[in-house]
Amino acid sequence: MSVTTKTTGREARLARAARPTNPTGSGPVPPTAPRRRPRSAESRRRLVALTMLAPALAGLVIFFAYPLVASIFYSFTRYNQLQEPEFVGLLNYRFLFTQDPQIGPAVVNTLWFVVILVPVRIVCGLLVAGLLSRARTATGFWRTLFYLPALVPPVASVVAFVFLFNPGTGPVNQILRVFGIDGPLWFNDPAWSKPSLVILGVWVMGDIMIIFLASLLDVPRDLYEAASLDGANGVQQVRHITLPTIAPVIGFAAVTGVIAALQYFTEAAVASGVASGKATIGGGTAAQLGYPGTSLLTYTELLYQHGFANFQFGYASAMAVVLFVITAVVLVFTMRRISVFRPEES
Repeated sequence: MSVTTKTTGREARLARAARPTNPTGSGPVPPTAPRRRPRSAESRRRLVALTMLAPALAGLVIFFAYPLVASIFYSFTRYNQLQEPEFVGLLNYRFLFTQDPQIGPAVVNTLWFVVILVPVRIVCGLLVAGLLSRARTATGFWRTLFYLPALVPPVASVVAFVFLFNPGTGPVNQILRVFGIDGPLWFNDPAWSKPSLVILGVWVMGDIMIIFLASLLDVPRDLYEAASLDGANGVQQVRHITLPTIAPVIGFAAVTGVIAALQYFTEAAVASGVASGKATIGGGTAAQLGYPGTSLLTYTELLYQHGFANFQFGYASAMAVVLFVITAVVLVFTMRRISVFRPEES
């Protein structure tokens, strides 16, 4: 027992002697903070992520951020790209909201396309996708047939439609005459020019149709079988199964359609120019702009006319800024109104 006690005491004294002491002599050195792990791996991961995002970030800055800031700056100036910008304050915005006589028809026509064209394309695309999802034979042929018009360039499709709907020699009116129907003037009539573009928009609906078709084919078949066993008919299955399941896709089509309609330009400008017999876009007379009458004059077409035909880049920049703000507000409003974009309440 005495040997063990002496050995233990000696080890304790050796341990106390080896313990580092405080230089002030007041006791042992307090324990130091643990070493931080090197961040080389984390820094490397961040560098790789930034490298992969660099092209997208550069494109965002060059093609969105800089043009937006430049447009805001030029909107407060009088600028024609030939002389230095002259600061005019809110003069461009005052003229836009109170004095420009063409703004009213342009805004009305643009809103017409938003309210009419977008819902018609969504409904027709959804109906065609529903029929194709139930097709049993030649499904590839029918899908290709309905999707091919979406691949046609917009300018070519508009020129073809103006030829088809020519009131004098167009095939459409000639076929109507066979049945004793006197066809309208289509693109030469202010009452029919916008509906003619809606027909064109339905013809090239293959882009949203193919998205709707993919979403319909992704709906679980088990839900329909369970609903059939419960006695649900076809309409009830569409209402309570199909539409709720593909609601996010419908919301996506609505949001993108509204944005495209607010920026509606190519189809209206080309149809107006071809129907009036003018081969170029912009630079025409007031009678040619938005022909027939002002029925096809859209906001972006008027913006193009002021900026690239009249060289009023300051005023065109003000129009672009207003369009950006309106598009952002409409986008936020649409996403709040559509239930699929709202978070579920807990």
